[in-house]
Amino acid sequence: MLRAVVRAFGDPRQVIGLEELERAAPGPGEVEIRIRRAAINPSDLIPVTGAYRSRTTLPFVPGFEGVGEIARLGEGVDSLALGRRVLPIGASGLWQDYLVRPAERCFAVPDDLSDDQAAMAYVNPLTAFRLVDAAQAHFGSARGQPIGVTAAASAIGKMLLVLLAEAGFQPVALVRSAATAARLKQSFSGEIIAQSTPPLDAVLDAVGGEPGNALFRHIHAGGAFIQYGALSGLQLDPMLVAERREDVAFSFLWLRNWVHSAPRAEIEDAFARSFAGIRAGILGSAVDSVFALSDLAAALARHDDPARDGKLILAP
Repeated sequence: MLRAVVRAFGDPRQVIGLEELERAAPGPGEVEIRIRRAAINPSDLIPVTGAYRSRTTLPFVPGFEGVGEIARLGEGVDSLALGRRVLPIGASGLWQDYLVRPAERCFAVPDDLSDDQAAMAYVNPLTAFRLVDAAQAHFGSARGQPIGVTAAASAIGKMLLVLLAEAGFQPVALVRSAATAARLKQSFSGEIIAQSTPPLDAVLDAVGGEPGNALFRHIHAGGAFIQYGALSGLQLDPMLVAERREDVAFSFLWLRNWVHSAPRAEIEDAFARSFAGIRAGILGSAVDSVFALSDLAAALARHDDPARDGKLILAP
């Protein structure tokens, strides 16, 4: 089988290699999954750079999100059948032809979703749910509070704009350029702000670094700043968070923490909500291109292309 592997931190286009190795047999309670589709997300590439090296062990196979079918069953597994499509969650490793994962970390995919849809039903939708839940928990109830969404034109940004409005908040789309703002206006009728740091009640931040620092300084007293990504490669200034704005609640949302602590039934409910949102057309993501795993170098080059219009999918 073929797999992508990272043996040193650095530029993903330089340090992610391809290797051939023998397939591993599933042990008791495990299943072997033939990966059909795997998404390329920022959450896959940022750990490769070493941004989270304190919690990333080398070597590792990237890929947190994708869909596959059960190829072999380990001893004692009777909850899944051969050929069943599943979403394996809870750890990276999906950028390879076959993956061995505990059966309890695999969730069935409805037959009416395509492989491409299923491959993007996990990271963005479930993260978006958790972020909106965190905003509701902070404010108690939604009363039209203006909440900024950074990287608002991204796939998860667009999801958050919809979900925040449905929850009763006033989503404010924060983008980096007038051109991005113009594109976003085609699908979002709310407030869009480019290259500015307006005062807000809360921010859901995927960027971090100095742009995040500037937004944090302008949050109203009693507000909240929830960081869930670091597209800039940097976290917020810890001194700013700890000492200068004690009147603003700061938290970092990492989906993996919730996935490893939530009851299985709660995760199943979240997936059911994700699948429903994809069917309704509000939680799906556009696909730019599908690449064979052997063409990973071309996929990573396309990921950095400013002309890219949607998600990239690997098809091992």
